[in-house]
Amino acid sequence: MSGRDNDTDPSVEPGQRVSLDAVFDTLADVAPEIRAGLPGRRVKTEETNESGERQLAADVWADDVLEDRLGGLDAVGEYASEERADVLDTGDGALSVAVDPLDGSSNLQSNNPMGTIVGVYDEPLPAPGSALVASAFVLYGPLTTLTVARDGTTTEYVVEDDGPREVGTVSLPDDPTVYGFGGRVPDWTDDFTGYVREVEQELKLRYGGAMLADVNQVLTYGGIFGYPGLRENPEGKLRHQFEAAPMAYVLHCAGGASSDGAQSVLDTEPDGLHGRTPVYLGNERLVDDLEAALDTR
Repeated sequence: MSGRDNDTDPSVEPGQRVSLDAVFDTLADVAPEIRAGLPGRRVKTEETNESGERQLAADVWADDVLEDRLGGLDAVGEYASEERADVLDTGDGALSVAVDPLDGSSNLQSNNPMGTIVGVYDEPLPAPGSALVASAFVLYGPLTTLTVARDGTTTEYVVEDDGPREVGTVSLPDDPTVYGFGGRVPDWTDDFTGYVREVEQELKLRYGGAMLADVNQVLTYGGIFGYPGLRENPEGKLRHQFEAAPMAYVLHCAGGASSDGAQSVLDTEPDGLHGRTPVYLGNERLVDDLEAALDTR
């Protein structure tokens, strides 16, 4: 699976191009298998992940599948997941993959959208956002779609029984329509609450509890998604390595912007493999206004 500009971009090494193709071809191949395996795995296990969240059987199973398929590639030397404590050494490959196997897995019980996030880094993990060379997410909605960001371009595919079919390049609309913010309103800071009150005068609320699904709405309609720092949890909820930075990369390649409240998420480093960060993704104007409202720069 090739990005639109791969064959002509002189900054892309031929070896890395082939390696990234292998990662995303594998992700497209495994997506239908993961989707088909979700029924029957909606029950909670007795285990928690490194972030203290109770795991569903589907979380653990999807992680094992992705570790086997992505970690088994010659191009991949490290595999890390939200569902396991440490980085797994998978060989001599130059790429490191950081995976959220089932983002929004709590939606499985209510049969709402969820998906898989993959960040591809060219440094050992944990790595800063600047080390990302590509990222992607699979959305298990009414359709199964794969959105890939690489070489400055974001491309959407529909994953069908006979393989992925390219839909086209994704560009963030200039006229934003939707917004969605996580966390309980009483836990928001006063500055952030004031910003939301301005945004809701312009945009429509769309929030479904799966980060990648909410961000996909922003990609489709324009707008802003965020999970802020909270009064008692200033680092927020989302993991830098597995969620915030890979999805920020997708937005940047689609012409959008990201922030942790002060600077681009791609300019920051995680506080450890499972470190959390506030994250805001969307149209540049809305992200700039957010930073001005928080005044943390």
